[in-house]
Amino acid sequence: MSVGVVIVAAGSGTRLGAAQPKAFVPVAGAPLLTHAVRAATAAAGVSAVVVVAPTTHLDDAAALVEPVSRSSGIPVQVVPGGAERGDSVLAGLRWLPQECDIVLVHDAARAFAPPELFERVAAAVTEQTPAIVPGLPVVDTIKVVDDDGFVRDTPDRASLRAVQTPQGFRRDVLLAAHATHGSSATDDATLVERLGLRVLVVDGHPAADKITTPADVVRLERLVLSEP
Repeated sequence: MSVGVVIVAAGSGTRLGAAQPKAFVPVAGAPLLTHAVRAATAAAGVSAVVVVAPTTHLDDAAALVEPVSRSSGIPVQVVPGGAERGDSVLAGLRWLPQECDIVLVHDAARAFAPPELFERVAAAVTEQTPAIVPGLPVVDTIKVVDDDGFVRDTPDRASLRAVQTPQGFRRDVLLAAHATHGSSATDDATLVERLGLRVLVVDGHPAADKITTPADVVRLERLVLSEP
């Protein structure tokens, strides 16, 4: 089976305090987008990568990914994103070669997800398990609150996972999920759930946490730079 990766790089970077889209902010020596593409192209089995970038930064994105593509030998295409996240994912899907029957959808904001996480997710996608998400156990107690802020429920954290990307799908299932439910979710696995299909959670990775605030940058830089 052939694996294609769609990297969504359309975050604004507002909460990061950046004057440019988040994917272009340098962290640990390179822009987040560069780290994300390096990891995707280093993963075994990946044959193509599509980066979905803001229309205002297509040339910048192309300049960043070209040397990674050249050195890895993996084609990396940059395409413009859409109005919503789901539109951007579909834009990337349209550019992936048809032979990519497994699709990994990844957020550039999770730039330090290692190649082995891409491989673990892709390997878990089968006919019987067409949707895979990586996740970590939740260590905090979680409260469900109502509109007024009062607690309605305290779920057992043993059953909770904080999900990450890349998320992996059979291509036909991902297309059906988007065709049926559009862009009405914060991740693609939710759209698959709404099809009535089960989504399997595999082990995530601490380095795949999302970069949203300056504190996230400091924490993940320390984690990544401390790794051998």
